Amino acid sequence: MARVICFGELLLRLTAPGSERLLQSHSLDVCVGGAEANVAVSLANFGHHVAFASVVADNPLGSAALGELRRHGVSTSAVLRAPRRMGLYFLEPGAVRRPAAITYDRDGSAFAGAPPDALDWHTILPMAELFHISGVTPAIGPKTAKAAIRAVKAATAAGVAVSFDGNYRTQLWDAWDGDGPAILREILSSATYAFINERDIALILKSRFDSREGAFEAAFAAFPRLEVIAATTRQQSSVDDQAIAGELVTRERRWVSPVHELPGVVDRIGGGDAFAAGALHGLIEGRDLQYTIDFAVAAGALKHSIPGDFNRVRAAEVEAAMAGGSLDVRR
Repeated sequence: MARVICFGELLLRLTAPGSERLLQSHSLDVCVGGAEANVAVSLANFGHHVAFASVVADNPLGSAALGELRRHGVSTSAVLRAPRRMGLYFLEPGAVRRPAAITYDRDGSAFAGAPPDALDWHTILPMAELFHISGVTPAIGPKTAKAAIRAVKAATAAGVAVSFDGNYRTQLWDAWDGDGPAILREILSSATYAFINERDIALILKSRFDSREGAFEAAFAAFPRLEVIAATTRQQSSVDDQAIAGELVTRERRWVSPVHELPGVVDRIGGGDAFAAGALHGLIEGRDLQYTIDFAVAAGALKHSIPGDFNRVRAAEVEAAMAGGSLDVRR
């Protein structure tokens, strides 16, 4: 049985080639992705037993997407099939001073249209130690919002630790006029681990904070179940030249990672999911929290070198990046 359950929508990503604008030429590169699927793949690559829970289109596209998860060692036994379409998103890569842009096409997908009680958590959660969800899932629509709340409550009732990544997506919430702050607050109230920053906390608590430290203190006060908060800090000279660092905070202490310089960024999409998976790896393994935040940021940094949503690296590669190893060709 899986020790980790990731719940969300499995997507197809269609990307303009190179640094082109969307449909500048008549081709698109396709890959499989989605916030929770990205975390599932990373954790499987780090050696964990992971299952993905979702509802996926019962057609060749859905079959191919599920096959991609299985190829990375993620169990799909908790995935239902439904006679609807796959959710899509279109990515226009950024370059120099032009930021990347995403266009969603998820309305009417198998996941968006599934009843909130489609998945039987009583059969999915036994033996699990961790349940992961992001703020993207409830943002898709009213049914997925209800499904997300139902899922985290089932996990909490089963004694399973809940991991929540804020991932506020304005485009998705605005499409159905959902009350994002209220819904995310309800989900965060069940979380043990949260990947959120001061902007997420201000939004959810409808407050203003003078510092990140003050926001973290407010989150711990508002959510008694919360044990760990982790967040990144990003600096950008251009779309292609960035730097990231991270911090991990408990109710008693704070740990900070080294800064990773990222010249020549290849693809930053999924970097936050890679960071979250890296932190969860350390927490699941019971590693000390300095190692955990260092591993998380190194995993996120490596994702910037890999095209597509998935972070296709092993734990040993992340540890090599943590150590600042040689960049010579490995033969």
